[in-house]
Amino acid sequence: EGGPPRHPKGRVRHPRFFWSHFRPTISLLHKMGLFLQARPRHLNVLCDVSGKVPLTACGFDLRSLQPDQRLENLLRQVSAEDFEKQNEEARRTNRHAELFALYPSVDEDAVEIRPVPECPKEHLGNRILVKVLTLKFEIEIEPLFASIALYDVKERKKISENFHCDLNSDQFKGFLRAHTPSVAPSSQAKSAVFSVTYPSSDIYLVVKIEKVLQQGEIGDCAEPYMVIKEGDGGKSKEKIEKLKLQAESFCQRLGKYRMPFAWAPISLTSFFNVSTLEREVTDVESMVGKISTAVGRGGLSERALSLEENGVGSNYKTTTMTVNSFFKQEGDRLSDEDLFKFLADYKRSSSLQRRSRFPSLGLLRLEISPAPEIINCSLTPEMLPVKPFPENRTRPHKEILEFPIREVYVPHTVYRNLLYVYPQRLNFANKLASARNITIKIQFMCGEDASNAMPVIFGKSNGPEFLQEVYTAITYHNKSPDFYEEVKIKLPAKLTVNHHLLFTFYHISCQQKQGASVESLLGYSWLPILLNERLQTGSYCLPVALEKLPPNYSMHSKVPLQNPPIKWAEGHKGVFNIEVQAVSSVHTQDNHLEKFFTLCHSLESQVTFPIRVLDQKISETSLEHELKLSLICLNSSRLEPLVLFLHLVLDKLFQLSVQPMVIAGQTANFSQFAFESVVAIANSLHNSKDLAKDQHGRNCLLASYVHYVFRLPEPPRDPPKSGSVAGAPPPTPLPRNSKYYKNSNPDLAGTHCAADEEVKNIMSSKVGKTAKPGKRGVCVGSTCHLRLVFVLVVQHFHEELALQMVVSTGMVRETVFKYAWFFFELLVKSMAQYVHNMDKRDNFRRTRFSDRFKDDITTIVNVVTSETAENEQAEKINISLAFFLYDLLSLMDRGFVFNLIKHYCNQLSAKLTNLPTLISMRLEFLRILCSHEHYLNLNLFFMNSDTAPASPCPSISSQNSSSCSSFQDQKIASMFDLTPEYRQQHFLTGLLFTELVAALDAEVQRKAVSAIHSLLSSHDLDPRCVKPEVKVKIAALYLPLVGIILDALPQLYDFTGNDASHPLYFWGSRGSTSSPVSILPPASPQPYKQYNMLNADTTRNLMICFLWIMKNADQSLIKKWIADLPSMQLNRILDLLFICVSCFEYKVSARWLSLTAKSRDVKARLEEALLRGEGARGEMMRRCRAPGVLALPVPAFRQRVLHPWWGEASSHCETKAELDQEALISGNLATEANLIILDMQENIIQASSALDCKDSLLGGVLRVLVNSLSCDQSTTYLTHCFATLRALIAKFGDLLFEEEVEQCADLCQRVLHHCSSSMDVTRSQACATLYLLMRFSFGNFARVKMQVTMSLASLVGKAPDFNEEYLRRSLRTILAYAEEDTAMQATPFPTQVEELLCNLNSILYDTVKMREFQEDPEMLMDLMYRIAKSYQTSPDLRLTWLQNMAEKHTKKKCYTEAAMCLVHAAALVAEYLSMLEDHSYLPVGSVSFQNISSNVLEESAVSDDTLSPDEDGVCSGRYFTESGLVGLLEHAAELFSTGGLYETVNEVYKLVIPILEAHRDFRKLTSTHDKLQKAFDSIISKGHKRMFGTYFRVGFYGSKFGDLDEQEFIYKEPAITKLPEISHRLEGFYGQCFGEEFVEVIKDSAPVDKTKLDPNKAYIQITFVEPYFDEYEMKDRVTYFEKNFNLRRFMYTTPFTLEGRPRGELHEQYRRNTVLTTMHAFPYIKTRISVIQKEEFVLTPIEVAIEDMKKKTLQLAVAIHQEPPDAKMLQMVLQGSVGATVNQGPLEVAQVFLAEIPADPKLYRHHNKLRLCFKEFIMRCGEAVEKNKRLITADQREYQQELKKNYHKLKENLRPMIERKIPELYKPIFRVESHKRDSFHRSSFRKCETQLSQGS
Repeated sequence: EGGPPRHPKGRVRHPRFFWSHFRPTISLLHKMGLFLQARPRHLNVLCDVSGKVPLTACGFDLRSLQPDQRLENLLRQVSAEDFEKQNEEARRTNRHAELFALYPSVDEDAVEIRPVPECPKEHLGNRILVKVLTLKFEIEIEPLFASIALYDVKERKKISENFHCDLNSDQFKGFLRAHTPSVAPSSQAKSAVFSVTYPSSDIYLVVKIEKVLQQGEIGDCAEPYMVIKEGDGGKSKEKIEKLKLQAESFCQRLGKYRMPFAWAPISLTSFFNVSTLEREVTDVESMVGKISTAVGRGGLSERALSLEENGVGSNYKTTTMTVNSFFKQEGDRLSDEDLFKFLADYKRSSSLQRRSRFPSLGLLRLEISPAPEIINCSLTPEMLPVKPFPENRTRPHKEILEFPIREVYVPHTVYRNLLYVYPQRLNFANKLASARNITIKIQFMCGEDASNAMPVIFGKSNGPEFLQEVYTAITYHNKSPDFYEEVKIKLPAKLTVNHHLLFTFYHISCQQKQGASVESLLGYSWLPILLNERLQTGSYCLPVALEKLPPNYSMHSKVPLQNPPIKWAEGHKGVFNIEVQAVSSVHTQDNHLEKFFTLCHSLESQVTFPIRVLDQKISETSLEHELKLSLICLNSSRLEPLVLFLHLVLDKLFQLSVQPMVIAGQTANFSQFAFESVVAIANSLHNSKDLAKDQHGRNCLLASYVHYVFRLPEPPRDPPKSGSVAGAPPPTPLPRNSKYYKNSNPDLAGTHCAADEEVKNIMSSKVGKTAKPGKRGVCVGSTCHLRLVFVLVVQHFHEELALQMVVSTGMVRETVFKYAWFFFELLVKSMAQYVHNMDKRDNFRRTRFSDRFKDDITTIVNVVTSETAENEQAEKINISLAFFLYDLLSLMDRGFVFNLIKHYCNQLSAKLTNLPTLISMRLEFLRILCSHEHYLNLNLFFMNSDTAPASPCPSISSQNSSSCSSFQDQKIASMFDLTPEYRQQHFLTGLLFTELVAALDAEVQRKAVSAIHSLLSSHDLDPRCVKPEVKVKIAALYLPLVGIILDALPQLYDFTGNDASHPLYFWGSRGSTSSPVSILPPASPQPYKQYNMLNADTTRNLMICFLWIMKNADQSLIKKWIADLPSMQLNRILDLLFICVSCFEYKVSARWLSLTAKSRDVKARLEEALLRGEGARGEMMRRCRAPGVLALPVPAFRQRVLHPWWGEASSHCETKAELDQEALISGNLATEANLIILDMQENIIQASSALDCKDSLLGGVLRVLVNSLSCDQSTTYLTHCFATLRALIAKFGDLLFEEEVEQCADLCQRVLHHCSSSMDVTRSQACATLYLLMRFSFGNFARVKMQVTMSLASLVGKAPDFNEEYLRRSLRTILAYAEEDTAMQATPFPTQVEELLCNLNSILYDTVKMREFQEDPEMLMDLMYRIAKSYQTSPDLRLTWLQNMAEKHTKKKCYTEAAMCLVHAAALVAEYLSMLEDHSYLPVGSVSFQNISSNVLEESAVSDDTLSPDEDGVCSGRYFTESGLVGLLEHAAELFSTGGLYETVNEVYKLVIPILEAHRDFRKLTSTHDKLQKAFDSIISKGHKRMFGTYFRVGFYGSKFGDLDEQEFIYKEPAITKLPEISHRLEGFYGQCFGEEFVEVIKDSAPVDKTKLDPNKAYIQITFVEPYFDEYEMKDRVTYFEKNFNLRRFMYTTPFTLEGRPRGELHEQYRRNTVLTTMHAFPYIKTRISVIQKEEFVLTPIEVAIEDMKKKTLQLAVAIHQEPPDAKMLQMVLQGSVGATVNQGPLEVAQVFLAEIPADPKLYRHHNKLRLCFKEFIMRCGEAVEKNKRLITADQREYQQELKKNYHKLKENLRPMIERKIPELYKPIFRVESHKRDSFHRSSFRKCETQLSQGS
């Protein structure tokens, strides 16, 4: 109507039929022959064949395809409300209840996890089970006895006790029956469990073999084994029988005596992990500290064994070791020192083996394996059975006690009282001749009578369990024997002065003499067990009495003088060396501990004063003083015994601290001393580097003590007596395993005094503001009787401990609060036991504890506050206090505790000035408190207001608390804000949210978000909160978090920044958009603010919290809230949802893909399996709700699941099943998160219907939906998403293409992409949506056609997984919808749809062609270039294809070409913007882009006729705007910068800056100038270091190439590409096309004679070329960049001789220079450009020489003037110039061309030119030699002298030739005008002169 619309400038825009856009494409497709049938693979060449194929219907006939199944009721008329209701019901089905069960987040800040200490266990190292299978020699003539022990060669220490083993046959056992009265089952063990705490490669298992004593040396006794063999025949058998009889005789007579025989070492290196052996000693020691801690009284000890953690190889299997030969024992080398020397030699070499091994006649077989955790029928080192110990007694396994090489810090948990006696050496060298075969009888005596020998010595193998006496092995005829015996004794629990070791020395007669005794007494020696009431251990050298010992000898270490005197060996000198060691949990073996325990014992028991303590006697009057002294010195004891007896020490100290003692009629109070001693011990244990600590720095030993061992000190049952305890009646003991703090129920009822009253009470109880010792009746000594009376009546441990903490001063006070956790946990446990024992659990909390105690607690919190502000350990103290208050919430009045919390937080703020530290500490403090089991109740979480008790906070009245579900009196909007009322009502949550708000602006954002996330996660997975109505209330509690997150929107991480589907970022008026730096500028103008940005993980954690609230909150409340929000806030919510979509995109693990079968439909099958609402939900629900599972299993499981956005699989996920499970969970999370987002969008859509701003909201909703469609999604989500889209289209179809063109373009592309999905369900949904989009846009169908067409073109060019077959089927399905839509049949709509679909089908053929060239990038880009060129008159489509090309280039890392594509696109946009808009700041079309590239002019508009009206949709896309132009240019600048073309970045921004200035966008101007600064900095810093492209000329020859035959191209390759690389690539590709045998690469660059080529072959000629410039060009091309940019001319040289050879002598060598000109300048939008012109010129030999010499001179000049100087480069160039060995060097050139004046006058000037070149060359050489002299080091002086010598020699040789001038050249024949000197205008000279001048 009224004619065509007018352009603003007055031009008429002519309407055109839409089909015109496709004519070029169809024509091009015909030209390409794309409609031919499929053939075997061949090379497809782009050519301009004139033949045309007529367009037929069959070519585009979609009806021949089978359509997919259509959606039912799609075309039925349904109201929008019903449609939305159906969608909502569908979305609500089959949803996951627990969102956090799907979110595998690893919490690094989980300070609230208080690790449960390890249960006390007996220390066991790495345990190995050794079974002795066989021990025999080839001849068996006598019984043999084995003992096995472990030795550490490096430490030179025996590290285990002996294991005795008897494998003799019954026959040989019978030989000894007379000496074996009984055989205990425990002595028949053949297997032992050894323990090794510190594994190393130096540990050996040593097997020693003994035999029954017989006459002869060890070598004589061993001789039969070495000589006689079993299989030698009759004689041998007779000898063996004779030897057996002889052995039987010796056994019957000497059966109880042994002699050494043989031994064998076995290395255990292979039985421990290599990693363990390489572990640092400190690591091993810290491991020991972690092994165990404490034990409960009266209970059996638990035992721990963890081979994996402690060092035995997990992959180690049971191994049988066989030893075939043994070492003989040597009688004079039996000591341990000798053994260690043997083992060291054995480890180093085989010399020992050669010297003293038996022949291979023995056999020892051992089976060695890691000991299982539970061993049936096992005996402890004390011979006690270990459960399980079956009744049917099999052979037991013996546990062998370890003697660790270093300290093991593990407290005693089992009773152990063992003594080991090691006789070492006896010196009877000066004794009578009768003392030769010496043995020692060892007895443990309890008196001096022979009958007082106690049966406490552990027996050996095959005998009684305990013996009264034991004999050492005998060395034959040795008067000074060494012993290796180990005598193990079970010490009596109570030792007296009568207990002693008695040693009796005998000579044993091996020969039987009639009437003579076997034993001849030699003497006696003894060792008292106790000395000054202390166990004697160590090394001793004892004298030997030769006569009977006098009475009472055992009472003395040295016997008093006797009458008559006793006769001693060696005049009473020590002749007997012995070592005694104890392993005892009774005897401390430490002076300080011994004294302390002795004094404590004297207080608790009836003793007679004075008592002996060590070497002093203590009377009753001095007892108090000595005990106090002992308490002070207690911490001075060695660390190991202190740790071993730690539990007992602490028990005694706590007993002393709480119960005053009556000593000598006076009451003595040790509380302060005992407390200070505890503090000192705690300090020592924490400061020790050898003891382990947990994650909070708590000493594991102390933590274990408090957790498992500590009980309230028990008062005595009798009335107080002298030296005893005074106190209250005994409390009922607490059950051992009671969890006191888990039994508390929410007790919120009861009234509390106001805070002011409590403070008043606290202050009134103090004298002054600081408490000091002595105040409040503190009793020090016995001077304060008033306080003492009170203590005697009601003194309780928790009160005393709190008092001591309050009154402590100085270093004690500092230490108390440094390790406050220990005292806090003691307080809490004692309070809990007190409440339990006194049966106060049902009392009101405020009456459970005394007011004085509450005062002390308040004071302690105040002190901790001041300590926290001043202490380096502030964070640990802060956490300790938090745990303390956490525990108090379960025990004390909660109002009182809340007051403490409030006071602490306020004081902390006042004390600390460092804001991040303050927030961090308060966050940790609150996080711990919020982890309380009754956290929800503490925050007034109630079902309705009627049941709400009084507020727990004294400052809040209970009337203020209201139900979370009651909204009548509140404004809904305020529920989403952190109001003062909220903070008052919900105390802890309010505090936490306040900290979150502060933290988001500080540097501790991650910690704050992590706290909230952890809290919500615990609610979600809490079995108590499973019901939906409960979760609704919890979500209501957290509604203010939504407001906080919305306020933090600019700080959130932008997950779309790296998304390939959003490569460009815009600004402007078309809705809110994303930015890679920060999300979305606010809708209303705000002052510029610098935000602290959140990282990806923190943002993701915050997002999951937001989604959880939105999922669980009351949906009606959400809808009301949205309805009341202004449009700006709604847009912010949509921006947040946009981020959420990208945040929770599903990304499959690369490792999962690698383990999954390689299939095209892997992703499809994954979606089918995991995304239909099954899988993870069922799995997680089964885990969460399994019967009997009390703890929440999901968090533990979550730690094993890979975070789906963290890339590769973690080290935990190894198996396919685990990775499948991981993929299942992450896929379900993506689905659930997106469904929650979809729910929110539906709420916004419904609310926006009633709003005036629905236009802007519609764009925001569309933007979020499009983003979700661009991410990887499940079929479940896509089904619901497309349903929502269809509802949106049905509701707002008329607005979509009117107002939201940009969003609809993206929408079309995404829907089309899903139309090509391999999933039937997804395809079906996408087709229905696309059809509905067309149907509801019928009135504006031209725009739809344009957008859909552009979308398809973009898909064809970009999508790697695009499937044209499925898309064709989808097009057929849409066609079917159009045919079945009866309502539209009367309109042109079906025809328009069919026409559009046929056009789309035609475009699909581009993909076929492009995929044929996927492996030939140049040909592929040529094709895309042709396609883009064909759309010259359709700017939208040309722009799309230019972007496609940019995408392809970017993927191949051709960033410069990608940038050029975008520059061309921007020029295209500018061209049309200049026609539509008349603004001075805009570029004037493509002409403005010439400084960037001269190629851009091809984007000039053909004519004004190309512009069509807006109704056609031409130039209406997002890019044809000012913001689109800026976006294209900014992206191009980024790519130029990535490609290193920083100068071009400046040119690009010259076009951008005026537009930004016009829009006053100062934020972007700041960013732009920052980028420019970086670009200029890069130019300065990198300069010549940049590597631009390498260029090659490639010629194609042969008919196989089709139109490429005889075509030449210049290829641009990446920098530093070598000729063989491109040659290999092209040869490989075309070899695949034609067959390798038909492709040949021409090796030279000579002109190709086609007549000489094989017509059946394809030839490729590849030549390296360099950019070529004329002299006038070089004046403008000054910089390195300018010489490598905008290149059109290239040159290569070809050497030749007139005879046809390429190389010849100097006087024969010619050179051909070839200059090639390309169609376009590099860099271009392609990486290869055709050659359009070729020029050649030839240089004569002398001209070649001139060029070569100029190059050499130029190289020298560059090397000389290089800054900074490069000595190596200079020397290399100099060596090539003056070196004596240079072939065809400068001297030879001079001799060939300058030796004589040429006969031809035409060569005069060339001769002179060369002479001048040499003159300059020799001058430069001199400069170089002098420069090198300044650069060389001292070691290069000779080299410098050699260079100088060669230089002078060369100079002398050249001088006559350089000085010889041609006279004719200097005769002025006629006046020469400079402009007529044509000889100097030859290009061959021009170029060299220019280069020389540039270089110099």
